[in-house]
Formats: sequence, C-alpha cells, structure tokens
Amino acid sequence: MKRSILIHPDPRLRKVCTPVKDVTDALRKLSQDMLETMYDAPGIGLAAPQVGVMDRLIVLDCVKDEGATPRPIVMLNPEITAFSEEKSVYEEGCLSIPDQFADVTRPAEVEMRWMDLDGVEHQEGFGGLWATCVQHEIDHLDGKLFIDYLSAMKRQLITRRMQKLKRELARG
Repeated sequence: MKRSILIHPDPRLRKVCTPVKDVTDALRKLSQDMLETMYDAPGIGLAAPQVGVMDRLIVLDCVKDEGATPRPIVMLNPEITAFSEEKSVYEEGCLSIPDQFADVTRPAEVEMRWMDLDGVEHQEGFGGLWATCVQHEIDHLDGKLFIDYLSAMKRQLITRRMQKLKRELARG
C-alpha cells in the first residue's frame, strides 16, 4: 500500500527516530509499503519518518539501469561504522522536498551495519550513489535534511517554496 510522504516543513521530519527493538509483522508491512511508495514516487531511498513513522528504518534501491535487476534493501537501525576521507559530490533531491535539488558533499564510501527483517545483522561497504543515498536516509533518522548542508539563504528559499507548495496542495 502506498503511503503519503510528508512534505518539509513538517516537525516530524526534524525528530530523532527510535531504535527498532523487535521485528514485527507491522514492521515488515511498513517496509513493503515504503518500498512501494519509494518506487512509485519514483525515488531511490525512503526513511520511515518521511511516512510519519518515528522508527530507525530505511529502504533503498539505487539500481537505476534499464533492465537491471532491482536490489531493494531494508535496513533496521542502520549505522555508519566507517567512512572514507575521500569525498564525492552528488546533486541530491528528496521525496519530502519535491523538485528541489542541490549539490551535497559527503564521504565517497561508507561501511555500514544494520539488521534485516529476519533479525540478521549485516555489514557491507557502499560507494558512489549507494553511499550518498544511505547517508541521506540515515540523516532523516537523525532529523536532518539535505538542505541543512546548504547555505542559510538557499535553505530558506527552498523552505519557502515548500510552504507555498503545501498551501497549494491544501487548497486542492
């Protein structure tokens, strides 16, 4: 089931999420809903707070090539255990900040640890777009948005655009 994606500014997007203690059927359903919502948007990552759930859960799939096999990943309590000194710059966007994009500099590679929906712990390294995406989604779990990496002026401009969009959506 597709879920509604919260649009910035929404106070829930600025809250630090709670660690997942137990894998439940409700959590499995949420993760499937989130993947469906992400693919439909379309996007490459989605964090639980973006659909109004304050749990440390993200989904991502950075396979974008036509005809390539999708690689959906569900991460519970994801954490970065190491990151490269080398940086990369990607033009980032966000499903909670539609149609707004900006270059963001982040570590080019990260080592990750997370739990899957079977309660199994995983460790894996990510580079390129995967590294950028997983860092962007973990930021959501900590109440941080990609616009926080921009100048105050750019951040305010984007926030005003989102306030206007929300007013237009409310009017129908």
